[in-house]
Amino acid sequence: MALIITCREHTPIIGEDCWLAPNSTIVGDVEMGNECSVWFNAVVRGDVNSIRIGNRVNIQDGAVLHCTYERTQLHIGNNVSIGHNALVHGCKIDDNVLIGMGAIVMDNCIIDSNCIVAAGAVVLEGTHIESWSIYAGIPAKKVKTLSPALFEGEVQRIANNYLKYAGWFK
Repeated sequence: MALIITCREHTPIIGEDCWLAPNSTIVGDVEMGNECSVWFNAVVRGDVNSIRIGNRVNIQDGAVLHCTYERTQLHIGNNVSIGHNALVHGCKIDDNVLIGMGAIVMDNCIIDSNCIVAAGAVVLEGTHIESWSIYAGIPAKKVKTLSPALFEGEVQRIANNYLKYAGWFK
């Protein structure tokens, strides 16, 4: 069973039909929507501020979600994939976004709907990623516009696959 910890009088609220890996950790002021999955060794740490997660969000193996004490909150929309070992910190991510493996998204970033942050990218504090963009590199910069085909082939495909994968464990 996942480690679900109350902190500062906040107990995580988990939506319906979610799957939490037995060694995942969810702490404090976290509200998670329906059909989400939190994978092996992932940490969702709402100890210092609130974390709000929409529906159909997958937080893959080793990912860390956190905020800065009394300064930033973390808001994640619907149908978002957070890749393996990604670090997502005190930012706002809208719907239908793929955060690639090992990416870092810093405080006060805004990632609009329908975007990809490439694997290994470092999105510096305060960056605004506009809809239908692909950002890559260190520091992350727009490398191209996200085509509808790539959106379906990557963002939607990965989100749908993680719903299927979670079903294998339920």
